[in-house]
Amino acid sequence: METFNKDSTFGAAFAGFAASTVCLGVLSTQAYTYFRRYPLDKPFYKGLVVGLWCVLLEIADQALIAHAVYSYLVTYWGAVEVLIAPPIWSLILQITFGVVTGTIVKLNFAMRVWRFSNQNIAVTGLIVSIARSELYTVKGFQLDSLAHIAQMKIVGTLSLGLGMATDVVIAAALCFFLRNLRTGHRQDDSVVNSLILYAISTGGLTSVISLTTLILYNFMPGNFIFMAFYFVLSKIYANSFLAALNTRRISRGRGTDAETNTMPTFLMVGKVTQRTIHIDTNHQQGVHITTTPK
Repeated sequence: METFNKDSTFGAAFAGFAASTVCLGVLSTQAYTYFRRYPLDKPFYKGLVVGLWCVLLEIADQALIAHAVYSYLVTYWGAVEVLIAPPIWSLILQITFGVVTGTIVKLNFAMRVWRFSNQNIAVTGLIVSIARSELYTVKGFQLDSLAHIAQMKIVGTLSLGLGMATDVVIAAALCFFLRNLRTGHRQDDSVVNSLILYAISTGGLTSVISLTTLILYNFMPGNFIFMAFYFVLSKIYANSFLAALNTRRISRGRGTDAETNTMPTFLMVGKVTQRTIHIDTNHQQGVHITTTPK
């Protein structure tokens, strides 16, 4: 770090902390909305929302960010030599929490790709490979100084680049396989189109943030602006997962709270499509079938 600028180092870290706090507030609102809309949802999804996003991971992640920012801006304020000291433990541990959050979200989306790709091993395997981004955390614990953070450029670039590539693959795969569910019926196709649009928007958002972090890290390693974007990244992943859960009612076009359980959006689209194809087949055979919504 050739020159020291408080605005682009500590100031950027503080801005990232503020932005991630806003994202955590949005996440908390989504969690509240989820439990109000889907009180009878599957225990698996409830466990993810409560145990991972709201309690263990994202609140803990935000606490770690707060501890790191407080340490640099208050405890060690004015001590520039802290930049040549080993990183604060909470700053490194926060990277671990961020990696775990992103990995779990991508694995959940990978399950959807697996179902709609007729168990395509190549595509799903590429998505699962994001787990290798944990190498970034291991290398982080070996960093002897924040001033030498540019020495992690190879591992950091691999981690962020792999994460961005995985987001693109997930969005592209979902768009491709969801497109095959179109039946020519306006109501069913509108559901599929809305899901394709959602896959593109969420995948594009996380990809843009990952790409921005990657560019800033490679071309501006002497400041912490890239760190501000990284603070927000895991919250965006968590929000995208909860948004996928909360839009099931909207994408389906009817409430699901009264059912014995609620199904993932993509599963519901599959069932609607299968029912439509079944009805069309029987119509071709001269049999008239009328279905009554539950």
